[in-house]
Amino acid sequence: MAQTSSPVSGVADRYAQSLFELARDEGSVDAVEGELDAFGRLIEESADFRRLVESPAFSSDDQLRAIDAIVKAANPGPLTGNFLRVVAANRRLFVLPSMIVRFRQLASAFRGEAEAEVTSAQALTDSQRAELKAALGSYTGKSVNMRERVDPAILGGLVVKIGSRQIDTSLRTKLSSLKIALKEVG
Repeated sequence: MAQTSSPVSGVADRYAQSLFELARDEGSVDAVEGELDAFGRLIEESADFRRLVESPAFSSDDQLRAIDAIVKAANPGPLTGNFLRVVAANRRLFVLPSMIVRFRQLASAFRGEAEAEVTSAQALTDSQRAELKAALGSYTGKSVNMRERVDPAILGGLVVKIGSRQIDTSLRTKLSSLKIALKEVG
């Protein structure tokens, strides 16, 4: 396991690693990953759920009751449901988004895949997506799963993150470099 820089990331690593090992032994890595992704989307989309996850104002019992009700309504597999209950009971819900990200990384590595986060100024076309995926696959030697984000602030080009590497070909970065170079000359 990689060294972590904060106590929160260490907690996320430990919980995600434990869940991953249980899911792997059970043969349900993909199912658990899908269920965690659904909870991740719920955190992003629901202000009330995000407040429950992030706020220290809720007691452990409040969080556990709320998570229990959500788990009963969402009906994930027993492993995911129990995991979420344990996280809530241990007052670690605030780390849940990091746990989901870490579990996704472990699942991808288990399948021999590389995760790439791609930021572009505009949404990629299907042909651009296929070409980029092929280039990244050639670069990593693995099958690549891309998570795409659109950020008009980069003006053009791409910012690609694969693991700890970042490839930044954005116009914003090139213009900033040019601006710095011009200041040094004059």
